[in-house]
Amino acid sequence: VQLQASGGGLVQAGGSLRLSCVASGRTFSSYGMGWFRQAPGKEREFVAAISWSGGSTNAADSVKGRFTISRDNAKNTVYLQMNSLKPEDSAVYYCAADRSGWGTHRVLYEYWGQGTLVTVSS
Repeated sequence: VQLQASGGGLVQAGGSLRLSCVASGRTFSSYGMGWFRQAPGKEREFVAAISWSGGSTNAADSVKGRFTISRDNAKNTVYLQMNSLKPEDSAVYYCAADRSGWGTHRVLYEYWGQGTLVTVSS
């Protein structure tokens, strides 16, 4: 599976962005999908995840109520809608695929996209 993330950019605090991640191949619906982020000097951290069908989701406490993960299996795409952005949300955001589930630990994910940069100005 190859993943291509896009949608990052510069936005003011309080603004919104929607990230997209398009997957190659015909088995997209077999993978749980996750979004992670990594700020300079920090470890890559879990943001949100979604099950194969999209029926179950999980999100980090720091983004609950602000970020929403969704997927469209017909388009091989997973989204991350980010609202009420804060400067501390600034990071490179990565999408990832996990055949065994939709966990919160990055080591569970077998495939990674290249990342898209989100910068939130104060």
